[in-house]
Amino acid sequence: MVTTSPERRRESSRSQVKSGTTHPARRDRHGRGLRGRLVPATVPLARTKAEIFDDLVLDTVEGLERRYAKELAGVEFAVEDVPPELNVYDSDVLEDGEVPLARLLPGRPGRQELPPRIVLYRRPLEFRAMDREDLADLVHDVIIEQVANLLGVDPDELS
Repeated sequence: MVTTSPERRRESSRSQVKSGTTHPARRDRHGRGLRGRLVPATVPLARTKAEIFDDLVLDTVEGLERRYAKELAGVEFAVEDVPPELNVYDSDVLEDGEVPLARLLPGRPGRQELPPRIVLYRRPLEFRAMDREDLADLVHDVIIEQVANLLGVDPDELS
């Protein structure tokens, strides 16, 4: 237990009143104050797994859009952390065993026109990858597979 003399407490409260603060400065037990970020935001180490995953998806999608701009003009690509809880998945879901990796939602023309959408599930894909390069390859393969299903072509034609 740390005790201070009454004079010291009064000096501290006077300095706080002069500076306009009414609450004591927050400090850790060693008196160093609050800690900031350990790594600046501009450094790659500060990127989250989700941001890195999004970049991998964008890299693959941009490459496909350069070659197939007309066919992929209205297609949306999305990333979700985990697949929704469903008892049975339709044929539009790319699965590894029982775990969905991605889903193709075909567009619906009509009054509520919805564009086709390809959804990748980040956590199951990350779990299957050994490292970042393996994850990049897996993301690429899954996107190619789903785009091939959407366009009705063989995945080897898109690679």
